Amino acid sequence: MKILIADDSRVMRQIVTRTLRQAGYDGHDLIEAEDGAQLVEKANSDKFDLVLSDWNMPNMTGIEALRALRAGGNQTPFGFVTSEGTPEMRDTAAAGGALFLIAKPFTAEMFKEQLDSILG
Repeated sequence: MKILIADDSRVMRQIVTRTLRQAGYDGHDLIEAEDGAQLVEKANSDKFDLVLSDWNMPNMTGIEALRALRAGGNQTPFGFVTSEGTPEMRDTAAAGGALFLIAKPFTAEMFKEQLDSILG
């Protein structure tokens, strides 16, 4: 399976990658994007099984990227991995079409709980 990880922090992309492996999702093809604009470009030019995105990124935020994908008809499963998880953000994410929002600090168990139904 192919997973797109979008975060403007290279270290955070590495932490997400490590957490995916700790959750048992080793062996998946992990592709990185440095911001929301790259996320949209990559998600529209290639087929992914899942997008994991930060909320706050330069050029285009995660929620703007999600809205752009959905407006263009891209229905790739999408979840946020971000530093904040207020009820308002969760509502906004769900209204935009996100399947989940995992707030930092996160654990491998939190990933597994959200991703098992998507990645099997």
